Amino acid sequence: MSSNLPFDYIDTADALSGLCERLAEAPWIAIDTEFLREKTYYPKLCLLQLAVPGTAVCVDPLALDDLTPLTDLLFNEHIVKVMHAGRQDMEIIYHLTGRVPAPLFDTQIAAPLLGYPDQVGYGNLVKSVLHITLDKLHTRADWSRRPLTPEQLRYAADDVIFLADVYRALHERLAALGRLDWLDGDFRQLADPALYENSPELAWLRVKGANRLRGASLAVLQALAQWREEQSRERDRPRGWLLRDDAMIDIARHRPATPDALRQIRGLNERLLARSGESLVDLVRDAAGSRPQPLPDQVSRKPLSAAQDAMVDMLMAVVRLSAAENDLNPAVLASRKQLEQLVAGSPESNIMQGWRKPLVGDRLTALLDGRLTLGIHNGQVIVEQPATLEA
Repeated sequence: MSSNLPFDYIDTADALSGLCERLAEAPWIAIDTEFLREKTYYPKLCLLQLAVPGTAVCVDPLALDDLTPLTDLLFNEHIVKVMHAGRQDMEIIYHLTGRVPAPLFDTQIAAPLLGYPDQVGYGNLVKSVLHITLDKLHTRADWSRRPLTPEQLRYAADDVIFLADVYRALHERLAALGRLDWLDGDFRQLADPALYENSPELAWLRVKGANRLRGASLAVLQALAQWREEQSRERDRPRGWLLRDDAMIDIARHRPATPDALRQIRGLNERLLARSGESLVDLVRDAAGSRPQPLPDQVSRKPLSAAQDAMVDMLMAVVRLSAAENDLNPAVLASRKQLEQLVAGSPESNIMQGWRKPLVGDRLTALLDGRLTLGIHNGQVIVEQPATLEA
């Protein structure tokens, strides 16, 4: 379904300046982007859509030499920037400017506080809130091609038009329930530049299977991941085009000592071997003799015992009770993985931070400390004080 709201296509400097002047006093602006990154390391911004009540625009960054009026608008601290699943949108802006706009409001983060599923998709949220089914025809379009068709522009504009309507509906309901300030910490995290800084030294943490390696193999993987990150940045090419994760794991395990041995690893292309084979062998040799960075606690922790698993089950019951009492989706309070971390003694669990702590975190720690117990009364699970404490 398409909206009936007209929109403007902004592709000149004068039109962009005029737009930004008109929106400078807006209390909030809904934002969406269209981008490509299939063939690059850095996302390529192809279109940026903005909407406020009664106004929607598609800004064409490929037609504009200077986006300063737009970035000044986005960095206006008096304007709330509204997105859905906005981490990639913010990554693009961070790459362009070295900064992250604030304050932010992400409808995907906010929706579970009203009982919607955790990480709800945009189309499903629009359907649930507005009773509108979005057209998915241009989801996989190549947004770098010009000219964009009228259908593409309508599709792009509608995304941000409906986002504005969703935001107003969610904001009103959250305000009525007194839950808007619950989101402050989550939105501050989303605006933290550290979230978008892909440190080469920590690139190995994103490699699937890294947690299964130890010793020299782990040290080699860490060096390979750092090398790949640096090379991918320099060449602006996707990481997997240069060296796939599974190939890095195999190199780390086998630690080839010669270019010929390196060639026996599956998944390595001839161009990589010709250009970097010798240097990769040298890297493997040097890294194998070094001490690896330690595995993060959440990766290296030993499996829970049967008794600890039972404790997690009890904590999950408390989470479900707390969610039901507050008309929330349990997933927004705590995942099983987070409860496992809590049982294992991790002080970093999100459950013990922000609004989750008084809502459910304190209850969970009281249960673990024996200050609360689970019981059954009239066919219902209840949380209560032990009889000895009541006495």
